[in-house]
Amino acid sequence: MKIPHLVQYQGSKRNLAHSIYPYFPKQFDRLIEPFSGTAAITLLCAYYKNTDNFIINDLNKPLIELLKLVVNNPKYVADKYEEIWKDQHYDSIEHYYQIREKFNLTNDPVLFLYLLARCVKGSVRYNSEGLFNQSPDKRRLGTNPKTMRQNIDSVSFLLKNKITFFSSDYKTILEIAQPGDVVYMDPPYQGVCGERDSRYFSGINHTEFVSELEKLNYKGISYLVSYDGICGDKNYGEKLPDSLNLEHISLNAGRSSQATLLGKDSKTVESLYVTKDLLFNYMAFVKFEEKNGELFC
Repeated sequence: MKIPHLVQYQGSKRNLAHSIYPYFPKQFDRLIEPFSGTAAITLLCAYYKNTDNFIINDLNKPLIELLKLVVNNPKYVADKYEEIWKDQHYDSIEHYYQIREKFNLTNDPVLFLYLLARCVKGSVRYNSEGLFNQSPDKRRLGTNPKTMRQNIDSVSFLLKNKITFFSSDYKTILEIAQPGDVVYMDPPYQGVCGERDSRYFSGINHTEFVSELEKLNYKGISYLVSYDGICGDKNYGEKLPDSLNLEHISLNAGRSSQATLLGKDSKTVESLYVTKDLLFNYMAFVKFEEKNGELFC
């Protein structure tokens, strides 16, 4: 079984996971993702069995409800998705807009799955009233039901009875963290979102976020943060301060998905900040790879 992913999701760290993973301990008590999105890092650590205890949180409540349903009732999700997907063939564009309108009235998580699978570049967008307003990708019909069923079953297999779901403020989730846990954070980027992120209806305050990281340091919690970055010649946001005593690593994220949407070719470099204790995991990982001549995938 390959590492599964439910849908393409703009901002997901699935494509950077191979660069982030080596900083995780081989074994630890629990993984906490306060800004989980589609939980790419959780799925990665579940696949490699670093831990069997996970907490994921996201302010996008329909997304969390979808993930919960996928993990706990995969057949229901796959069957209903297939039914929705097959109904689109007479007029797929009109069908998409009908499903979008119905979702905005009901917040049905399986309707949301169809929208995620069919919308432009998996780019989730809400208007000022909190209504999903992204357009359909007119070049495709979304993930085939057979493939989606395989994805759903794989996600459920990895996470069932191992995960707790929240849709709360990230500060509340960070209070749960204890020594022995690892926290991975992928908050909305400052330069893209400011005080508002169209995926979540609000961004995060940089000063408050730094304060929360200081609390984690005081408690002795290991953590990683994907935060600011550079796209082309544009910097996104303030760097995390040196006072946090974090290691700052630059990761090549390739072509920006937002640039792709705009028909540009800008390359993105993302920052990963890690607590110093996690550097030992990376060095051990590299030595293991060199000794065994293996490539991580």
